[in-house]
Amino acid sequence: MPAPALTSVSPTDFAQSSAPVVCAHVGSALLEAVGEDAVSFLHGQLSSDVQALAPGRGQYWSYNSPKGRMLANGVLWRAASDGGRVLLIVAADLAETIRRRLSMFVLRSKVVINDVRDGYALLGLAGPGAGDAARAALGIAVAPLTATSFKGDATAFTMPDGRIIVACPTASAPIIHAALARHAVTADTQMWRWHAIRVGVPKITAATSDLFVPQALNWDLLGGISFQKGCYPGQEIVARMQYLGRLKERLYAFRTSAEDVEPPTRLYSSVFGDQPCGTVVNAAPDPAGGSALLAVVQQAAVEADDLRLDMTDGPSISRQPLPYAIPEASAPRAPRSLS
Repeated sequence: MPAPALTSVSPTDFAQSSAPVVCAHVGSALLEAVGEDAVSFLHGQLSSDVQALAPGRGQYWSYNSPKGRMLANGVLWRAASDGGRVLLIVAADLAETIRRRLSMFVLRSKVVINDVRDGYALLGLAGPGAGDAARAALGIAVAPLTATSFKGDATAFTMPDGRIIVACPTASAPIIHAALARHAVTADTQMWRWHAIRVGVPKITAATSDLFVPQALNWDLLGGISFQKGCYPGQEIVARMQYLGRLKERLYAFRTSAEDVEPPTRLYSSVFGDQPCGTVVNAAPDPAGGSALLAVVQQAAVEADDLRLDMTDGPSISRQPLPYAIPEASAPRAPRSLS
């Protein structure tokens, strides 16, 4: 007998719930790179090692400016059925900008970058038991950084933290969502954003594009940068920061009683006086009340533990744990001898 449907719950009830959630909208769009040079082209444009991917496998990526600042980020995967087709998840408000920018550099490469959001929907599955819910609803087994095809042209991609993105033709999205909703609590985009904050995975949107080097967003800790591959936009800056620089700010998770927080709200600390010392990257209503945040903050201000939101006497914010360790700020490394 089929399992009963799980209905939507209030934020307070959800805070005590261990059920997975299914979101009909995740605030992202799908880009497609297709052609015999798709893999090599993206390998030369993005921070990740696209050429190392086998069909059906994926990774985090970022697209950086020549100054090494992140213009966009997300996950991508090679289609299992067509090794020359790569799908990229990107913030919806940046999709067309990134598509046009990538297309400017195609030149003679045999690749086309398409915005396919009109033909595809993106659903999100997150929380404890997300993989079990996908298995029960869709009849598929999922694995981290793997794209699993089902029902013809639908794909479930699993991120390292267990969240699952389902990319499917728009016409089949209501059917797939209904199947997932029988095994998960229905939720909105804000809840999907909260899950990303909870696992410490930032999402660059139009409000924060071109503000941070990848390491400030912990992209090196999350595996979104390859330090073994060749050149890509901003590579020299990113490598110099990794091996010679001193990174004074990092991404941290916070919680505040304030509501309706939006990026790029600034943060303040007594250590820096009336000068801002941090920037909100992502925010979402917290199921327990107030807001959950991911913010890039000067590490000296984090250590002082007196951060305020929006102004020097604004609402206080408290640091929350992340599922990975943040390294301490280190002194610049001396250049290695070439002799």
